[in-house]
Amino acid sequence: MKILVSNDDGYLATGINALAEALEKVADIVVVAPDRNRSAASNSLTLHDPLRISKTAENRYCVNGTPSDCVHLALTGFLDEEPDLIVSGINHGANLGDDVIYSGTVAAAMEGRFLGFPTIAVSLVGRAPTHFETAGRVATELVQRLQKHSLPKEFILNVNVPDRPYADLTGMVVSRLGFRHKSEPIVKSVDPHGRTIYWVGPAGAGQDAGPGTDFHALERGAVAITPLKVDLTRHEALPQLEEWLRRE
Repeated sequence: MKILVSNDDGYLATGINALAEALEKVADIVVVAPDRNRSAASNSLTLHDPLRISKTAENRYCVNGTPSDCVHLALTGFLDEEPDLIVSGINHGANLGDDVIYSGTVAAAMEGRFLGFPTIAVSLVGRAPTHFETAGRVATELVQRLQKHSLPKEFILNVNVPDRPYADLTGMVVSRLGFRHKSEPIVKSVDPHGRTIYWVGPAGAGQDAGPGTDFHALERGAVAITPLKVDLTRHEALPQLEEWLRRE
């Protein structure tokens, strides 16, 4: 099996190097990742500036672009051989609930899905996570399971791993996305030149975080595995909207 590895924290991040080290024990890997931290880049592609790819080591490359740029370039002409799977991560922090809308880690996996490949996004949940070997082992186990039992290519597996030793995990749980409270207020400050600046506030705590959600799985010490889809259509609302348009 050949795996393309990417992330949004940059090619020097602890997470992506832990992931590459874990996966290269069971597959041939190539890393194509941003040249710096591009967290919260979502699905953005760079369309008006040139992109450059630099080789940092054997089968290791960095790109002066977004996570989606990295995967797009890799799969549409840069790699001589197509991979069998794209694995994005290990993200330094959670991608739970509505985090997936902003996440560059999930976006890298989603870009792979757009281009027809099965994908996994892996995140290690914690403000300053340390147990990257745990997430690497979980990712490896999921890859080995996919080798034995394939899933439809439309699946994007969003995997959130508790920041704890592997032996302390309570299992793997299939979950749906929960939902956060609104973000904390912006943080207002002043730069060295006396100009007002603003920082986006921290993400809100879990609001829809009950049984069955990814938040709940993490609270129980379990790995949360959520199948995502690209189609954002609210299908159950189509008849209601049609009726609304017919009103005089």
